[in-house]
Amino acid sequence: MRGWWQDLTDLVLPAECGGCGRPRTVLCPECRAALHGSAPRRVRPVPEPAGLPVVHAAAAYEGAVRAMLLAHKERGVLMLARPLGRALAGCVGAGLGETGDRAGGAWPSVLLVPVPSARRAVRARGHDPMRRIALAAAGELRRAGTAARVAAVLRQRRAVADQSGLGSRQRLANLAGALEVAEGGARLLADGPVVLVDDLMTTGASLAEAARAVRAAVGHPRMRDPEVYARVTGEARGERRAREATEVPARVRWSAGKPAAHGATEEIHAAVIAAPPDSFEFNRN
Repeated sequence: MRGWWQDLTDLVLPAECGGCGRPRTVLCPECRAALHGSAPRRVRPVPEPAGLPVVHAAAAYEGAVRAMLLAHKERGVLMLARPLGRALAGCVGAGLGETGDRAGGAWPSVLLVPVPSARRAVRARGHDPMRRIALAAAGELRRAGTAARVAAVLRQRRAVADQSGLGSRQRLANLAGALEVAEGGARLLADGPVVLVDDLMTTGASLAEAARAVRAAVGHPRMRDPEVYARVTGEARGERRAREATEVPARVRWSAGKPAAHGATEEIHAAVIAAPPDSFEFNRN
């Protein structure tokens, strides 16, 4: 009976911590602290790809946090979706909080737009890890009073090479023009501020391409030119924004969930669970 009960318990409870392998827990206290113990911070890669939105991350991609993401994505440890979603929700809230649009103790309604994985990768894994985490994050935001929804409207319009082993320039070239908003998706994007979400940011190429696709779908003029997007810039954020000011009409902010004049979000944000440790360094300058 003891062996039978052990097998049954393994079907219900995780066999080990997703971060360190400690038995009988989804996340041990130490690994949970690694994921949730610090306030989300702004991150950026160097060089920073043109068109990259402001990105917030929960933790550095190392140690236990790296192990959690790989366990959920590659080994199908689905119970990790909720703690990962909670970390992502905090990053979404941090980005929206910087806009100054928080009212009544909660942020306005928000659309979480996952960066899509290749269909072959989803088939091989047997699940869509980023969509699962995004749904968990939306649930956390709703419990905090924000009308959050997941709008999985981005699609790959062409095949792309495996990103592993590619440098920043190669990733930009590999992804340039690779994403599009599915038919009818532009109407969904008009329903609230858009936050692009992903589990990990490395070079920022995926998020920059996702932002380009969203802007193109909603008629935003910024970053329409793929040649401009494909250039890798090493310029400071202030210089990039000065250049963008000449390309973008006067900004119209969201207020209490109401759409901007274009009928869609003027400002796109991004949130990820983890980023390389050195992408946090600019916060200390």
